[in-house]
Amino acid sequence: MTLRLYDTDTRTMRDFAPLVPGRASVYLCGATVQGQPHIGHLRSGVAFDILRRWLQAQGTDVLFIRNVTDIDDKILHKAAEAGRPWWEWAATHERAFDAAYRTLGVLPPSAEPRATGHIGQMIELMHRLIDRGHAYASEGNVYFDVLSYPQYGELSGHRLDDVHQGESAGSGKRDPRDFTLWKAAKPGEPSWPSPWGAGRPGWHLECSAMAEYYLGAEFDIHCGGMDLIFPHHENEIAQSKAAGDGFARYWLHNGWVTMGGEKMSKSLGNVLSVPNVLKQVRAVELRFYLGSAHYRSKLEYSDKALHDAAASYQRIESFLLRVAERGGPVPAATWTDAFADALDEDLAVPRALAEIHHVVHTGNKALEGGQAETARELAAQVRAMLAVFGVDPFDPHWFAPSDSGAATGALDVLVRAELDRRQQARTDRDWATADAVRDRLQAAGIEVTDTPAGPEWSLADVPGKAD
Repeated sequence: MTLRLYDTDTRTMRDFAPLVPGRASVYLCGATVQGQPHIGHLRSGVAFDILRRWLQAQGTDVLFIRNVTDIDDKILHKAAEAGRPWWEWAATHERAFDAAYRTLGVLPPSAEPRATGHIGQMIELMHRLIDRGHAYASEGNVYFDVLSYPQYGELSGHRLDDVHQGESAGSGKRDPRDFTLWKAAKPGEPSWPSPWGAGRPGWHLECSAMAEYYLGAEFDIHCGGMDLIFPHHENEIAQSKAAGDGFARYWLHNGWVTMGGEKMSKSLGNVLSVPNVLKQVRAVELRFYLGSAHYRSKLEYSDKALHDAAASYQRIESFLLRVAERGGPVPAATWTDAFADALDEDLAVPRALAEIHHVVHTGNKALEGGQAETARELAAQVRAMLAVFGVDPFDPHWFAPSDSGAATGALDVLVRAELDRRQQARTDRDWATADAVRDRLQAAGIEVTDTPAGPEWSLADVPGKAD
């Protein structure tokens, strides 16, 4: 089956056919590094990391660009409030975002350009727009002439009469609907030289210039949060196509993480920082949670939803660990057809997860029936499917054999000795001793399961984590 993606621009499902066969070029709008990342910021990183991993798993070479907006009104205001240099404020929070992406196992981009490193490309793009009659300079500012681009509003569905750019009227704007490409320098603010005077770039200009520089005048997929459709992505399309570029051929947008039905944001005061959430669940469980809904759906946050997702992941993980305990390392094989069909239909993650749980259920029944080889084959499929989601528990990112393997081996020796004592007590019909052994293991967080092949053990869920 061919990968089909929902294109926001055409509002249709479309077969994905890359410009260059076997290679996909992807641009993801990254962070504006104004503050510490919360889990709402990271959803796009996780959602489109799954897209990238699925493309790569099928043999596609992916050129993946994720930018950093390191100059912006919000950065300047927050740095000034804190009494810190704007560049230090931006760099500090860029490192925080990088750490959060790494913690959640998001693959590093092919390149991660900063806006301040591409002023030359932005100036060149503005020259092209002015020469084509789509932009104009006024009092040191440069504006895009919205009325000069008849297709304006097609991505978002906005009518021109309803357009509000969400920025100040500006000095010398011909029309309030025009948006800023270049902001004239203000006292105390950073600036760069340009043919129109010292200033700094507007937000929308940055992504168009960087996407073209790294991916070319036309590329495959542009991703980002649904909150970016207007005005950011609408303005990107207008300025890039007005300059003569084909720009993005597919537009993908992920839903928000919400609380009480509202978008998670600092202004609402409902922020959940990554370090705070990781006090409740492991990083792999947080990633599993953020990637568990369809990428276009809103993800309503609650502690219960988070813990339910963690418990769901633990059940999958427990099956793989039980298979490994019986027969050694589990190799990754390939996914099932049902899993592939789900992801090929616009990354239908809930359907794909249902398939994983189905295979795990079948595998557990095989274990209980003493069919070790069948269980191992199914576990290999589960590993392959989890790898696409970036949550394979045996991936070195989540599992360090040099540490965890030795500890698990030592624990297994101790638990097996207790299980042998319990088995002997049951043979001797010494039920009190047998029950005491089991109770002692349970108190230590060891769950015992009696199977036709003998007793098996696993680490029980941490109390309070899945309630």
